Amino acid sequence: MPFELGRPVGAPGNPSFQKRVLRMALDLLERAEGPVLEDFPDDEPEGTAPEVPLACPVSFATSVDALGGQSELLSAFRAEATGLRDWYEGAVQLRGRTTADSTGLAPDAVIDFVAAFAKGEEPPNPVPSVPLGMALKMATEDLKAYYNESVTAQPGRATDVVGLEEWFWTETAAARVLNEVRKHCLTREGALFEQLGHTWLVPRRQLPRFGE
Repeated sequence: MPFELGRPVGAPGNPSFQKRVLRMALDLLERAEGPVLEDFPDDEPEGTAPEVPLACPVSFATSVDALGGQSELLSAFRAEATGLRDWYEGAVQLRGRTTADSTGLAPDAVIDFVAAFAKGEEPPNPVPSVPLGMALKMATEDLKAYYNESVTAQPGRATDVVGLEEWFWTETAAARVLNEVRKHCLTREGALFEQLGHTWLVPRRQLPRFGE
């Protein structure tokens, strides 16, 4: 599904669209053979923007829009993720759990794994129970969850899914790193990497932010 993390059947408050998603998913059970890997044909409808915009809790001297080459982008990404660490750890302590652990990797290992793909490398699979492409998908979901849990730990911040999406894809270096990973996936063979490149890593409605 080409939807944001936390929206398995699309935007909240739209039961007709969500029902359509569920019906198409259930229709897959009637296929004679499997496994079946199929895209949902449409993007989810736009939600409502939050009244209070989110802001990154870490201030950087350089805007993410002004980042230059790959080295500068990855340095900003690592600094950004490190700067969120205290917020993330505070959120985990407060809630007693995290959703940024589908891979079982520590945040630093997730960051290293994703950064390697952004550089066009092929690192060892850190989740040997699944294919490399699926491990990459899981790692990127962990990364986004790490960012979202970090920013929602800030007192007084809006925490709705639309605000989180806008903040992540507009203001973070991580979003641009994921777009670099997406472009690398499009150069690789295999259905998993094709899905990653076309729909799983960057929502289609966010591609114009990167000039796509």
